[in-house]
Amino acid sequence: MDYEVFLLSRIQEEWLLTHNNRWAVARGLEKTGGVITNAALLFVIVSGAFIFTSLIVTKEMGLGMAVAVLVDATIIRTLLVPATMRLLGRWNWWLPGRPLPPKQEE
Repeated sequence: MDYEVFLLSRIQEEWLLTHNNRWAVARGLEKTGGVITNAALLFVIVSGAFIFTSLIVTKEMGLGMAVAVLVDATIIRTLLVPATMRLLGRWNWWLPGRPLPPKQEE
């Protein structure tokens, strides 16, 4: 959840500056990619350390959390979210009751 908020907040900041969806998604991912990757890697290492305990339940929890965060940070946050936002284009920024800004060449 924190990764998502961090990534989308940065993308929205770029959108508000340029109103260019392609640029906003690329720039937002560029600026947050390192932080998201490092935070996820740290969490994977810490939760992966639980694999070396003697309790089976703790091993399962550690492995499950490590895999879940790894998949979330790599596949979802760095591939699926930016790809979906790129495909949706200006519809990313649609809010009820507010008109869309004029279309710019992408």
